[in-house]
Amino acid sequence: MKLPVIFVIDDDPQVLAAISRDLKKEFRKSYRIISTDNTREALEFLNDMANKGEEVALFLSDQKMPEMLGVDFLERTKKLFPDAKRVLLTAYSDMEAAIRAINEIQLDYYLLKPWDPPEEKLFPVLNGLLDDWQIHYRPGFEGIKVMGHAFTPKAHHLKDFLAGNLIPFEWLDLEKSQQAREMCERNNIEAYPTIFFEDGTILQDPDLKEVGEKIGLNSKASSDLYDVAIIGAGPAGLAAAVYGGSEGLKTVLIEKRAPGGQAGTSTRIENYLGFPKGLSGAELTRRAISQATRFGIEFLSPQEVVEIKLKNPYKILVLDDGSEINAKSVIITTGVEYKQLEAEGLDDYTGAGVYYGGATTEANACKDKDVYIVGGGNSAGQAAMYLSSYANKVYVVIRKDDLVDSMSKYLIDQIGRTENIEILDNTAVVAARGNGRLEKLVLENVKTKEKQEKEANALLIFIGARPHTNWLNIDIFKDDKDFISTGRDLFLHKGFKKVWKQNRDPYFLETCTPGIFAAGDVRSGAMNRVASAVGEGAMAIKFVHQYLAEM
Repeated sequence: MKLPVIFVIDDDPQVLAAISRDLKKEFRKSYRIISTDNTREALEFLNDMANKGEEVALFLSDQKMPEMLGVDFLERTKKLFPDAKRVLLTAYSDMEAAIRAINEIQLDYYLLKPWDPPEEKLFPVLNGLLDDWQIHYRPGFEGIKVMGHAFTPKAHHLKDFLAGNLIPFEWLDLEKSQQAREMCERNNIEAYPTIFFEDGTILQDPDLKEVGEKIGLNSKASSDLYDVAIIGAGPAGLAAAVYGGSEGLKTVLIEKRAPGGQAGTSTRIENYLGFPKGLSGAELTRRAISQATRFGIEFLSPQEVVEIKLKNPYKILVLDDGSEINAKSVIITTGVEYKQLEAEGLDDYTGAGVYYGGATTEANACKDKDVYIVGGGNSAGQAAMYLSSYANKVYVVIRKDDLVDSMSKYLIDQIGRTENIEILDNTAVVAARGNGRLEKLVLENVKTKEKQEKEANALLIFIGARPHTNWLNIDIFKDDKDFISTGRDLFLHKGFKKVWKQNRDPYFLETCTPGIFAAGDVRSGAMNRVASAVGEGAMAIKFVHQYLAEM
């Protein structure tokens, strides 16, 4: 954490050097001493400091400066650092202006030149002011600040992207935060959401790739050819990357949004082997990314594969920016995405109160309000438990009589012990209403068809999954639900023998295109568990080795 600042300005170099020397002698352990002789540059520098979230504890300004009087300078700093103490350094002839400033700009003190000895005439005064400042000082958040209007899709996607990539940030709602409005006003911000970075960089309504590059992500491949390209950084993709890197394969992992997949958004995974107290999806993701990169794999994000072209024996991955990656083998681990809920008006509020999956970034916005969750699986149960710490009431909406057939017993027991979670059985969401954001839901009893309208601040949807395979342009066999067929299941497709020209059967995780594998939830017959996805990702690397040996 950076130390707060004592800021000194005086156009006389000798006076500036003397006062800076004395201040450093007394205060350098607890404060940074910054000095300058130029008021224009000082105000620009102070604006940058405010954007970075730095704190000024005390201003010490000379009164008679050619560009601007000290009183005027101190007054202008009030917009940037309203809580800082302000001291005017003046000659005896300027005492009248100093006294007037006490009332006009709430000047805290004025000091006469010379201040020798400082132990008697300088330090006691400043120590008293700084002690008073410290009593009221509350350190601000150090890091990225995101500002915008709550319950807007753009703001949600940006917050979700940062959170998914494990980047700490502070969200400032323009409707509630005076600090946010002041920062945007003095920087002439015209487009939202806006990001203020620690180095002073400001991005207005940014593209996610632009944000990714700024936070240190890489979306450009560094090599012409890879042994294996892994598409999707969920548990299966991360496991494949760890094993590919550790076993010496030149490996690239490509993710279009953030690592972790659906598991990465889980607030608590309690049945993962080796973690008796459970762990969050974010923590599992962080560990896996660190492990994979330690083994030298290349991680591209945010980056999306839009097409695979075949040029035997190589696979050419076409990215959404038009660039291409050449690979000897490919593992598809793109996972699944939640199905869309069919209800009147619901699409109007997606990202503005309606969220698919675990929108943990919106938990604070749900504080002391009523939240609805649609779905009866473990993901819905974990979201309900997490939000119960914030919301006034969490309603879990299910069409069945109970959760027994769809949710793990440990979660059902936890929900049963949580007073502000209520299960609405035999119920469906049939309509959504609001003004720019979700405000009300219409619920229907699926047996009696009775309808009722309820106040709702957020709706999270977990109603089953569909595979993320619609981008695949090559003829890869899929089952009737569009999950990728692999291994022995390929023999069930009538046209398989026409396309498979190898002198061997396909490997267990291999698709109908030799050298292209599928693992995790995107694969037909997968178990839809984090542990099984990790196992398949590791197993896929074994088959990649066998395939590469054939080449």
